[in-house]
Amino acid sequence: MSETMRAVVCHGFAGMDETTVDDVPPPRMIERGVRIEVHASGVSFANLLVLQGKHQNRAEPPFTPGTEIAGVVTEVADGVSGFRPGDRVVAGLQTGGFAEQAVVPSRTVFQLPDGVDFDAAVHFSTIYATAYASLVWRASMQRGETLLVHGAAGASGLAAVEVGRALGAHVIATAGTAEKLEVAKAHGAHETINYREGPFRDEVLALTGGRGADVIFDPVGGATFDESLRCVAPDGRLIPMGFASGDIPTIPANLLLVKNVTVLGVYWGYYMGWARQQPLAGTEEKVRAAFEQMFRWYADGALRPVTDSVYPLGEFAAALDRVSARKVIGKVVLHPHASTE
Repeated sequence: MSETMRAVVCHGFAGMDETTVDDVPPPRMIERGVRIEVHASGVSFANLLVLQGKHQNRAEPPFTPGTEIAGVVTEVADGVSGFRPGDRVVAGLQTGGFAEQAVVPSRTVFQLPDGVDFDAAVHFSTIYATAYASLVWRASMQRGETLLVHGAAGASGLAAVEVGRALGAHVIATAGTAEKLEVAKAHGAHETINYREGPFRDEVLALTGGRGADVIFDPVGGATFDESLRCVAPDGRLIPMGFASGDIPTIPANLLLVKNVTVLGVYWGYYMGWARQQPLAGTEEKVRAAFEQMFRWYADGALRPVTDSVYPLGEFAAALDRVSARKVIGKVVLHPHASTE
């Protein structure tokens, strides 16, 4: 093993101004750990918040960001079964993914089936997993129900469109351009709404005969969440799973009361063991079963990850800028071992 590796290091909470690519020692092995040579690392809006010290997964500088990786196992700790050097895997980690190597608890590492390449794989560890947990575990989405997905061309939105369609939901997708709406439709949305052309509330009610959407998947927050409350069906479930707008909404409890609405929080990190309270016994088995189902859907063609663009590690700032500019359709990916030349 090399004495150093390249990694993105955040030295202070000033975004890109205090974040650099450095030569650092490889991470130490941990109890029940798996060392992975990282071939692909997912880039997300959450990474921007982490670098500003605004995310719930706050790490103290200096640290390496990145929570979604795929690559090849190079070492396993004593007592770890189910993995060996040479295995192709995908993993979720609390921090450390923007690097050439990562050491990850074995409970959050998953074998990759043949046919899932590394760029596609990084969609599973957080993006597809969050959509699955939201719609299957939290909302108990039923066949024939109406699902409204906001930000439907981003990685989170596209995942919700596909998972909802796989569950038999009638999917309505919103986005801000015709191009993004076409992508959402190609990935399973039955109807699409351009929110820039008028209130989506009116169109959702028209499409559902005045009833509204049974489940609303909202990675945007702010005014989008407020308007969603006005087109959710009675006994509906609203999932605020992100705040890409930058505004965290305040929920008027009177609307929840008169419409019998349930607002469901979902934090995938809880199931991965990153929260202050540890998950319930049996959670690891539950998570592994979810990944098996998602990989079956992938094999059947129901899940079709979209890689927006790929950057070498040295261009991580450009990758994050692309995410920040809201130009992304699908997911941006870093290749830690790629040359910048």
